[in-house]
Amino acid sequence: MLSTRQLRYFVEIAECGSFSAAAERLFVAQSALSRQIKDMESRLQTALFERTARQPKLTAAGEAFLPRARNLLLELTRASDMATQVGNGELGSLRLSHSSTVPMSGRLLRGIGEYLQRHAGVSMDIVKLSSEAQLEALAEGQLDVGLLRLPVLRQREGVQVVPLYAERLLLAVPPNHPLAVDKPDQGIDLARLKDEAFISIPHPQRGGLSYLSAELCMRQGFFPKAARVVSRKTTQLQLIQAGFGIALLPESMQDIAPPDIHFLPLADPDCQSTVALAYRQNPTPLVQQFIQHFTHPTGGRALRRRLPLSCTP
Repeated sequence: MLSTRQLRYFVEIAECGSFSAAAERLFVAQSALSRQIKDMESRLQTALFERTARQPKLTAAGEAFLPRARNLLLELTRASDMATQVGNGELGSLRLSHSSTVPMSGRLLRGIGEYLQRHAGVSMDIVKLSSEAQLEALAEGQLDVGLLRLPVLRQREGVQVVPLYAERLLLAVPPNHPLAVDKPDQGIDLARLKDEAFISIPHPQRGGLSYLSAELCMRQGFFPKAARVVSRKTTQLQLIQAGFGIALLPESMQDIAPPDIHFLPLADPDCQSTVALAYRQNPTPLVQQFIQHFTHPTGGRALRRRLPLSCTP
């Protein structure tokens, strides 16, 4: 079988028009070059060059072989470049998921846009899954990166969860709610919500935002009363709009909320929610590049512009 070195030597001689010029460009001895071409011709059982006194001339077989040899070398270069890019995390498709309370909007969307702009060879497939479903998909290799809200009650073996940023929680109320009119200067005290109906109640085996909301309420001495209709998904925005109840929601949910929902500040500055990155241990170079973009001080500037990294889960 012919070697890539022989192909390169053959193309170089054909383009230079002489063995001596090709040897000079390739930084090899002319005798070594001649031996490789003779070996090629022996393997192909046909002459590729007519040796003349002035310069070698391609035979009919050589003329037919030259464009294909060039294509083979070009494809090999492309394949090598592709392998290098994939190995460096510069090329590939990233499977990303986010929970319903981590909306693909605002600063997060701009951060992803920055990443894709810096990595032109990367494409992304984004789906929406609950935090628990993300961890399961990651553990089974069906997902590359997850964006979820802490706390996570059940960790999956082999899956790493790293806090990414914190954002303040706001009280979301229907358009005609009394609190939307009576807005305390210092924000809403959670204790005032004891008799309110919450449209998001924690699942006994799930963490996330609803779990955090209940924990914050219990610190004030009460467990949130469930509304007649509850949801832990994005549909809770529609339930609030329709007047079924209230909820504690992260600031970023304002980006996708109906315009007539009122988002009110809370008096307690510790009412924050943490978004985390989840990925398999020993991530691929592609995943490593994504993680580094959002966790490195010089990466994800759009995401970090106004969101503190220090957070209260």
